[in-house]
Amino acid sequence: MYTFSNRLRIGSFIAMAVGLLFLGIGFVSAPSTVEEAKAMVASAHGDGHGGGHAEEATAHGEEQGHGAAAAHGEEHDASHDTHLLHQLQNRPWSALYVAAFFFFMIALGVLAFYAIQRAAQAGWSPILFRVMEGITAYLVPGGIIVFVILVLSVLHMNHMFVWMDPETVAHDKLLQGKAGYLNPTFFLIRAAIFLGGWIFYRQHSRKLSLAQDESDDNSNFVKNFRWSAGFLVFYLVTESMMSWDWIMSLDPHWFSTLFGWYVFASMFVSGITVIALVVIYLKSRGYLENVNDSHLHDLAKFMFGISIFWTYLWFAQFMLIWYADIPEEVTYYVARFQDYKLPFFGMLVMNFVFPLLVLMNSDYKRVNWFVVMAGIVVLLGHYLDVFNMVMPATVGDQWYIGLPEIGGLLFFGGLFVFWVFTALTKAPLQPKRNPFIEESKHFHY
Repeated sequence: MYTFSNRLRIGSFIAMAVGLLFLGIGFVSAPSTVEEAKAMVASAHGDGHGGGHAEEATAHGEEQGHGAAAAHGEEHDASHDTHLLHQLQNRPWSALYVAAFFFFMIALGVLAFYAIQRAAQAGWSPILFRVMEGITAYLVPGGIIVFVILVLSVLHMNHMFVWMDPETVAHDKLLQGKAGYLNPTFFLIRAAIFLGGWIFYRQHSRKLSLAQDESDDNSNFVKNFRWSAGFLVFYLVTESMMSWDWIMSLDPHWFSTLFGWYVFASMFVSGITVIALVVIYLKSRGYLENVNDSHLHDLAKFMFGISIFWTYLWFAQFMLIWYADIPEEVTYYVARFQDYKLPFFGMLVMNFVFPLLVLMNSDYKRVNWFVVMAGIVVLLGHYLDVFNMVMPATVGDQWYIGLPEIGGLLFFGGLFVFWVFTALTKAPLQPKRNPFIEESKHFHY
């Protein structure tokens, strides 16, 4: 039985406390009026060019006697200022949402990997099932937090989802056409169905897994196989819809038919990476004595393979949109090229170039510190991936890595570590009566 070390427990509590403090500062320092927002932007840029240009344009219009033009200019400036205020107010919310979704998607990616191993009746992986079950335990608190953020968005506590604003929809024919799907009530119902289905499968599969250890036959194993096979069908549909709802609808004028697979690849490789990191940590503490270099090699092989799959999807989505150059599609990448060069291209290097160079060699996949180094870079790269998916649509060019972003990572990272390692203490780390457990113990590649 695994014992949660006091050092790890204290570290997770400290991370949560510091993260909450940083997030609180971010929310408190967000502007509440247009004047505060303009002052913050002017201070960040060292001058007040935006306001000055607006005043000059209005004065010029009045001097020319174009009263209607001047009025139109004032209306445009007022709309721009309100949009700027919403962007700055969104920043702590967006930082919170990015971190909340990132750690939740890790647990969801592990759940998919776990269900695949169960449905495939894989012989190499049963020795790792308790680790996967521990990581997927985070679906409950992580899912609740994400759902609460979505509810608060519906209640207009933030402006991340512009289609939730009735005034915006009233002046946007495209959003009016999507109102049958993008409406707050149906949005929350779908979210509840997604989360309910995912959490139910995790809890039920875990129950069957533990029951199998005390059983005299393989009936619980067979039930788990059937539930896992059925769940994968549910998962493939709901994961795609979730990516449309929770991420793509942040920018409701843009869409991609590959987006669901793209988000899946990101969460899948992130989940597998965390499995590898947790296994290496537990092994270093004297647990999982039957886990060998071949298990680690297979996990690192999945990290490498799914990183290439993610890159394929990224390029397929980017190349087709960029080559077609349709304005309503290509604007998604224009915004990221103009305002997010460092996180956008940095993410590409961390998620493709680095794993390609580091994990291609088969021998390196068996070296613990090498896999840990690669895993940390991959996780940071996919955090930036989520950052690039969320921030341009919610804060525009008013972004930077500051207290809210660091606070979100610290809080949810601490909560994730605490919840996962607490779950690992609830049952023996090695299944007893899985039919493939002996094959898994002696797995060699």
